[in-house]
Amino acid sequence: MSLRGKSIRLQVYLSRSGVASRRAAEDIIAQGRVSVNGEIITSQGTKVEDGDVILLDGSIVKPESRLLYLALNKPPGYICSSSDPQGRPLALSLLPRSVTERLYSVGRLDFMSCGLIFFTNDGNFASRLGHPSSELEKEYIVEATGVIGDEVVEAFNSGITVEDVYYKAKSAEKTGRKTMRIILVEGKNREIRRVFSHFHLHPARLRRVRIGSVALGDLKEGSSRPLTNDEIKELI
Repeated sequence: MSLRGKSIRLQVYLSRSGVASRRAAEDIIAQGRVSVNGEIITSQGTKVEDGDVILLDGSIVKPESRLLYLALNKPPGYICSSSDPQGRPLALSLLPRSVTERLYSVGRLDFMSCGLIFFTNDGNFASRLGHPSSELEKEYIVEATGVIGDEVVEAFNSGITVEDVYYKAKSAEKTGRKTMRIILVEGKNREIRRVFSHFHLHPARLRRVRIGSVALGDLKEGSSRPLTNDEIKELI
């Protein structure tokens, strides 16, 4: 990508370089991890242009020449980060070795959750999907260690406050004595696990089976596939 004499915000440049979504790039800048022409930048108003040297953690960052959009069936026990100080396995390591571009996850699945997650180097795509205005549905199948009472379903459907945080699903239903289907739109951090814990339940398996119009389908655990053009258009 050439800026062709134009200047763009540093966080936009980073997102177009496959570093992170714009929002996450802002956090990276604030942490003092980015320099422009040798100067550490921590403010969000900085703009860059052709010829500027941008470094992230001391390594040169350049915009990607192609944009990638992958769907991964993440197994439990993998973390959706570009690195982990605890040395836990990265979901990124499951992507094909032929992918040399710097990719990051769109949204997250916690360490022990599994199922569908997207990886991309398109910051605009990630920002659109991550913005609340997208109202993107995410569907989960939950298998609990104990019997799920009707009060749990009611809490998800009517809304419940747990430790001063309000949670509410778009819809929730029991599919068995110990299983539920839950559809979230906002999807706050560890929402399902925290509501379950409030009722002294624990998800033995929490699997995301759909994001928007894209279903997990028969994609094998640990495998990935490119999103189709139609899927990408429907998502944005």
